[in-house]
Parts: sequence; structure tokens; C-alpha cells
Amino acid sequence: MSSLLDASEITHEQDVVWLEDPGKLHYVRQAIDKTPRRNNKPRYARDGRMIGYAVLDDQAEPDPDSGLYRRRVFFLLPHDRDSQPNGPYAVGAPGEAVDPRTIQPKNPGAKTDRSQGRTTAIATTAP
Repeated sequence: MSSLLDASEITHEQDVVWLEDPGKLHYVRQAIDKTPRRNNKPRYARDGRMIGYAVLDDQAEPDPDSGLYRRRVFFLLPHDRDSQPNGPYAVGAPGEAVDPRTIQPKNPGAKTDRSQGRTTAIATTAP
């Protein structure tokens, strides 16, 4: 999945609900899930944990075939950087990962140096 969703997929987002403080996380994974409701906490059936989810506005309509709403869900897996800082994503990030500080309703978010594990900090020492 691409990290930057097509904006047309999230036009009915009204709000993003965070279950954890996104400011403490370098990145979150995002996906579009099909859910029976537009505004409550969706079920979570992946490994790892749900970090947040989108709430849809009243104009959002369910898929005519399935009757389900397409909503964005934010999550982390057990091998992600927050749980394994020296693991596979010590540098870099999964394709579907974005910096949670860049996420807003109707905005897919972006990759940043922070989300990619690149730092620009330079250690300084006193003379």
C-alpha cells in the first residue's frame, strides 16, 4: 500500500480519533478498512495495536454491495520502531507509514525525516 492514499478515498473524513498520543510516535501505519459504522471505534483484527481511526461525516455512504464504510485506521505492528528501536525499522519505515503529526482529516499525511528515522541533530560538546 502506498503511504499517501489518494485524497478521493478520504473526502468524507470529519475527524481523527487518537487512542494513543501521536506526538510520541515517529510513524504510524495507515490503511483503509471496511467497517459497519462511520463514527465509532472500528474492530481491529491485525497483529499489533490500533493507534487511531477516522470518523466519517454524515454524507459518507456505505458501499452499495457490502453496506460497509471505507475508513482510515492507524496502527503499529509488534516489530515497528516504537517497540523495537533497533529492529528492522531503526532507519526507514514501512511503505504505508507516515508521520502522525502530518495527519489531519481529509489529508493523507506525509513521510518526514522523523518518520523515516533520519535525524539532523548534531552532537555538540563544550570546549
